[in-house]
Amino acid sequence: MTIPPLSDEQRQQARHAATEARRRRAAVKQGLRTGETTLAEVLATAETDDVIAHAKVVDVLKALPRVGAVRADRVMHRLDIAPNRRLRGLGRHQIAALITEFAPRST
Repeated sequence: MTIPPLSDEQRQQARHAATEARRRRAAVKQGLRTGETTLAEVLATAETDDVIAHAKVVDVLKALPRVGAVRADRVMHRLDIAPNRRLRGLGRHQIAALITEFAPRST
């Protein structure tokens, strides 16, 4: 099976769509960094939004305040989430565990 060749216009549209998708995922991660958005909100959005659903779990976790690569990897390992898993691929128990793990702490 070969991939049909794309016209220049189709290639340009695909490039534009990919750029927009990256921008939207970056905006979501920025919202997590600044605290405008919670992890629970992002996970809920991923259920209906294909662009957000294709974000990698590890990248979303690393966007959270005070979560770096080491903590993200440890949490994912403990919750049995594969390193290459995308938000759409999470099970309901994994989603619930992530929300509990990163729930805002009341002070």
